[in-house]
Amino acid sequence: MNYRHAFHAGNHADVLKHVALLALCDALTVKPAPLFALDTHAGRGLYPLDGNSALRTGEAEGGIGRLLAEAPKQAAISRYLAAVRACRNEHGPSAYPGSPWLLAHALREDDRIAACELQPEEASQLEHHFKADPRVAVHARDGYAAMKAMLPPKIGATRYNRGLVLIDPPYEAQLEEFDTALGALRDALARWPQGCYVLWYPIKRRRALQPFYRRAATLPAKSILTAELLVRADDSPLRMNGSGLLLLNPPWQFDQTLRAALPVLARTLAETADASAAVSWLKQAD
Repeated sequence: MNYRHAFHAGNHADVLKHVALLALCDALTVKPAPLFALDTHAGRGLYPLDGNSALRTGEAEGGIGRLLAEAPKQAAISRYLAAVRACRNEHGPSAYPGSPWLLAHALREDDRIAACELQPEEASQLEHHFKADPRVAVHARDGYAAMKAMLPPKIGATRYNRGLVLIDPPYEAQLEEFDTALGALRDALARWPQGCYVLWYPIKRRRALQPFYRRAATLPAKSILTAELLVRADDSPLRMNGSGLLLLNPPWQFDQTLRAALPVLARTLAETADASAAVSWLKQAD
């Protein structure tokens, strides 16, 4: 696997993913019972946006850079920007938090996080960043295999009935990745049906995703939601024009949180007049 997230950290896809992830954590922590979070493709957890990799692509400037500059006053976006600033207060003015850092930032003392990363160098950095946090267990292993091994979650004598699984693969296999991800989700739902699952996916040509939507709608979850952010028209197979989230068993009224935030992100991060946002139910609970 050749993918390195350092080239793409803080771009428009990260913004969508991380705004939603923090809002999801906030919704789940309303109830006092402890949570378990599994991050299947965790990366290194923390990225320097003044490093060679980030500067080579410049993607962060059109994502978190633009969002920080404009700082729109929308609750979920403000929450995300506050987390980024907290990360920079701790790690320096160019730091950008990956999903494991945001999970550790948002979750509580009695919650637990498992962060999986297959690439040895990235896993080593991830372990270094969280060596002092007893809530975070780093696993240098395949994230899909971890879903089978770690669900339903039990740590010591504690069984976790609530929590979330974030699946954020690199899609080096392109559309074939959906086969692997949907198969893993179907198996995970059989093991831990009450969990909340989030699958990130890239959008090049949206019409190419129709088979994915149809298959996702058949998953045995109580409710299935998609949230998509496009920064330009979805008319080119050669570049990522936007991205989406497939959310299984999202918290009650979570669609309203996303419907408030995503149009603001689309306006702020738009590369062309064709930028758009959409939140749609594939399946709603009865």
